[in-house]
Amino acid sequence: MARRDPEGRMPLAQHLRELRNRLFLAILGVIAGAVVGWIFYDELIDLLIEPLRNVRDSAGREIVNINFGASITQPFSVQLKVSIFVGIVLSSPLWIWQVWAFLMPGLKKKERRIALAYFFAGVPLFLAGAALAAWAIPRTVAILLSFTPDDAANLQDAMTYLNFVLYFILAFGLAFLMPVALVALNQLRILSVRMMIKGWRVALMIILVFAAFATPDPSAWTMIALAIPVYILYWGAIGVSALLERGRRKRDPTERWKDLSPDEASPL
Repeated sequence: MARRDPEGRMPLAQHLRELRNRLFLAILGVIAGAVVGWIFYDELIDLLIEPLRNVRDSAGREIVNINFGASITQPFSVQLKVSIFVGIVLSSPLWIWQVWAFLMPGLKKKERRIALAYFFAGVPLFLAGAALAAWAIPRTVAILLSFTPDDAANLQDAMTYLNFVLYFILAFGLAFLMPVALVALNQLRILSVRMMIKGWRVALMIILVFAAFATPDPSAWTMIALAIPVYILYWGAIGVSALLERGRRKRDPTERWKDLSPDEASPL
């Protein structure tokens, strides 16, 4: 067995083998999670269409449900898509770890500790965003379907409805990773706390635009439901970055001058 270089250097062929092994483990984890999703598909699809049933019961309509009539293969396609999505979510700690494990040999010891901290912060944040989406979906569906006329049925295409729900969950999960990215940029000395505070208006606008594009329906409710917690997390990232900057300044007094412009006097 070849010995590892202490500085993480490898020949190109070894890098490619390492990448192949990491990809294999990540795909194997997704497949294992997808098998779980396939086994519990009936329970999962009931959970996904529960918001439609709630609208049916509360509004007194007889026909509010999903429709598999687009093609004869759609029931299979829907089950496969739900299973793969479940596999991606369930195996997220594994495949995220494979990404970090592939990158970490090239990092220094201190950088590895920071990377591990981001990993352990990123996974629960992603899951928290997905959980918030699951809470918001029934309310969002109820608001959107409330515009249906009283004498009209509301049959949703199964794949269209499924895409709406799954992309909604994915958008919330990815948006909740924003604080990790901001703290990382602060650690790399690219984005200071001072810059983040001064740019809060720009950040709010970017968050609103992202929320508008990330949520797959035109209602303002879903955009606001995503934008508010993400903006709160933005200020949380500022707080964490401020603590980290304070620690750096205690270790190195010259850190306090690095955010000053060339024509600004340094503090005594």
